[in-house]
Amino acid sequence: MKQTILGVTLFLLNQNTAAQQRHISNDSIRVFFSEIKKATREKSNLWNKDLYNALLFVEPQTRKVFANEPDSIGSLQPDQNMYTGILPDKVNIANTSINWNGKRWAMVMLPLPAHKKDRINLLAHELFHSAQPSLGFTLNNPDNNHLDQMEGRTYLRLELEALKKAVLSSSEKEVRQHLINALVFRKYRYILYKGSDTSENDLELNEGMAEFTGVMISNRNKKQTAAYLADGINRFFTNPTFVRSFAYHTIPVYGYLLYNRDKNWNKKIANTTNLTRYFINAFQIIIPADLEKTVKDNMNQYNGMIISQEETQRDGKIKKIIADYKFKFIEQPHFEIKFEKMNVSFDPRNIIPIENKGTVYPNMKLTDLWGILNVEKGALMSPDWDKVSITNPVRTEGKKITGDGWTLDLADGYTLEKDKANNYRLIKK
Repeated sequence: MKQTILGVTLFLLNQNTAAQQRHISNDSIRVFFSEIKKATREKSNLWNKDLYNALLFVEPQTRKVFANEPDSIGSLQPDQNMYTGILPDKVNIANTSINWNGKRWAMVMLPLPAHKKDRINLLAHELFHSAQPSLGFTLNNPDNNHLDQMEGRTYLRLELEALKKAVLSSSEKEVRQHLINALVFRKYRYILYKGSDTSENDLELNEGMAEFTGVMISNRNKKQTAAYLADGINRFFTNPTFVRSFAYHTIPVYGYLLYNRDKNWNKKIANTTNLTRYFINAFQIIIPADLEKTVKDNMNQYNGMIISQEETQRDGKIKKIIADYKFKFIEQPHFEIKFEKMNVSFDPRNIIPIENKGTVYPNMKLTDLWGILNVEKGALMSPDWDKVSITNPVRTEGKKITGDGWTLDLADGYTLEKDKANNYRLIKK
């Protein structure tokens, strides 16, 4: 099917609403700019490039922005070594890279993490995305829906348990054995799901390399880095879904362990690099021929029995959730909106793939030529990203249309149309 989206930008929503309401002084903002500027300069050898560039901090509630340099059209006002203004409603707020007012910016939502190294980690991650095209990497966010299936989740969890043990090990022999087992679980997962090696690699070259960059520029010592990576994996396991967030935890571990051997490894890869193959060769690992037997033999080293039980239980629950969403957005009358020039923000930690029908995003914000759609109780994104389905509208007040868990602020020139089956469509007048 032909895809009609003209521009799609994927964002990570910050759900810490209480923290977002905390006031942050302008002096603190200036300190944040100074911290990341110093950190990127000191670690410029990581990419042979200082990643410090145009940077925006945004208060989600007020939409106030703080920038380290002026925009190209003069909408930001100088304020003692920084620039301030208000971000227009049509611009989605998120941790991302964005083209706005004639410049490419790294945008980060306030408040920033309380700990300095965590702040630098986050900011360096987003600055990598801003510099990504100049470094030769494509901004790519493919779906990895197999990681919401029972076996996909199981073997990802086993891989990450092995990586966690590898990064916490003090013996080179133990590190190597855990790395071998991690890559065995990974290769076995690829056998089970055709094409998963490509889709996972694409996301890892994007988000994985960005997070590796954040970890390295944050300049934690070895003990701090190992703890940060291991704790991150433990937190990751609590996410409702893994399909878009796994790369934040796989590549930083592989990359950090390889960096301890070769501080230039990341400068030797390209947008076409197969990272799994690269790591196997770089660590001089031989993958056993009988993957299935090796997997079964090694599972219990990494909580295999508990993981299998948990994933079997989850599988039964998720099937009920999927059935409910299919009824809500496909089988019963619903409201379908086609995209023209769309941007979307969402939290990648809680999305739910619905077989071959698309993916449900429980919370999301869409902007398009037809207006602004805010969703709080779920919306179904089509597999081709050319339309979204929500429940039928229940109230219209001027150009504001509301339904169960969503609001649509309609632009001029658009209206709603209902067909004989009580399905709604958005059309141009």
